Amino acid sequence: MTNTKDNKVEEVKESEEISKAFAAVAGVRKEVDKLSERVAALEVAVNSGTQVTDEEFVVPAELLMRELLKLDGIEAEGEARLQRKAEVRRIQKYHEILDKLKTRNSNPFSDKHKAVSVTTNWETFDSGMGSLTAPPPMSSSTNTTQDWERFD
Repeated sequence: MTNTKDNKVEEVKESEEISKAFAAVAGVRKEVDKLSERVAALEVAVNSGTQVTDEEFVVPAELLMRELLKLDGIEAEGEARLQRKAEVRRIQKYHEILDKLKTRNSNPFSDKHKAVSVTTNWETFDSGMGSLTAPPPMSSSTNTTQDWERFD
């Protein structure tokens, strides 16, 4: 009878831990949802050509990192672990978006969406010579002498 009671207590503890993990991940998800709105607003601003201060990128990036640290502290198994992992990937995605937006904002002329890329295909010609080294000196049938005619 004691063994069954111990098993029930263990199951209740595991269930409570799983519930805590789900709740913690849900709390992080709620914060990330709010931050995703800020990222989307920054994306609209930068894509429309509006100049944005660096601080407007730094603050949401740091807040995302805080949420990532919270996720790192959550011990989870099973489904809760999968949800935590999905939230980690989501945060990383938003962080990458912020990095790209910050780069595009700091150099608006390097906008890949509006820029035209031109590549040159160079044509090579066969010179007909097998080597790029100079040919050996050839013997000449003309004799050169040191007798120069002088003009005064």
